[in-house]
Amino acid sequence: MEATTALALQVGTRPACFALGMSRATFYRRLAPFCGPRPAPARPARALSDCERETVLAQLNSERFRDQSPAEVAATLLDEGQYLCSVRTMYRVLDEAGGTSGRRDQLTHPAYQKPELLASGPNELWSWDITKLLGPAKWTYFYLYVVLDVFSRYVVGWMLAHRESAQLAKQLFEDTCRKQGIQPEQLTVHADRGSSMTSKPVAFLLSDLGITKTHSRPHVSNDNPYSESQFRTLKYRPGFPDRFGCIQDARAFAVDFFHWYNEEHHHSGISLLTPSVLHHGEAPQVIENRQTVLDAAYVVHPERFVKHAPKANPAPSKVWINKPAPPEDNTQ
Repeated sequence: MEATTALALQVGTRPACFALGMSRATFYRRLAPFCGPRPAPARPARALSDCERETVLAQLNSERFRDQSPAEVAATLLDEGQYLCSVRTMYRVLDEAGGTSGRRDQLTHPAYQKPELLASGPNELWSWDITKLLGPAKWTYFYLYVVLDVFSRYVVGWMLAHRESAQLAKQLFEDTCRKQGIQPEQLTVHADRGSSMTSKPVAFLLSDLGITKTHSRPHVSNDNPYSESQFRTLKYRPGFPDRFGCIQDARAFAVDFFHWYNEEHHHSGISLLTPSVLHHGEAPQVIENRQTVLDAAYVVHPERFVKHAPKANPAPSKVWINKPAPPEDNTQ
């Protein structure tokens, strides 16, 4: 470093650093300890005095102005014939005092807990939602209500209407619970926070039936994934039209779709079983039949199965909405 400094005094800093392959930033950084601590910068002549800064800070933090922005404070004082400093200077004074964040009254939202729901069999956990279907003209819609069993993915109830209504949702749940034979304390119903889902008629009905209700966190679609996935299957189904000519057309399409979805659709999330098979307890027999077919195929061509004999995928034993993370193992 001494050689670099000596050379810089003779030919200048830039040529010296270039000749020795050193950046000027590195040169100045290494030079700093040799020059001693830097003196504190002198206060500009136009800067506020300590007394003036205290006055500005006192006004900003006063009961009158503590919830106002510096621009609002400056404008109010100026209208009253008083000028303390510029708005930018007020921000600097606040920043040095650590008071620049959250000055205004702001709405605070409650902390919503992530729902963690488990279903280990049919009719333990339902998920429901409402989606819009385009009508014959612009700004016309039909509203499709769908109640889905989370464990089996079986659509236990649906309704198509001209509007979204809490009373219609209440009627749908009354009919669906009766058809499925729901008993008190048996079922949990999960939904997002739409107006119908959080309405008093639906809440009172579920309470009277002994059904627990839960809701997704606001703006978190992953908290209701099974209903969202079912609607995607509906709207990506071949033959789903851009618009429905009338509500009768929409109902006819829905009847065909939900029959296919429940009775014929081999769902990838439930080991390629149909929702109806899993919901009605027929999965063990279906899986046993599949295993018989696989065993016969293995006997004929064992060389085609390299690692082991084929095994039919088992039916799911439990389904989660937001499965809890496993506890961390702190043992060493």
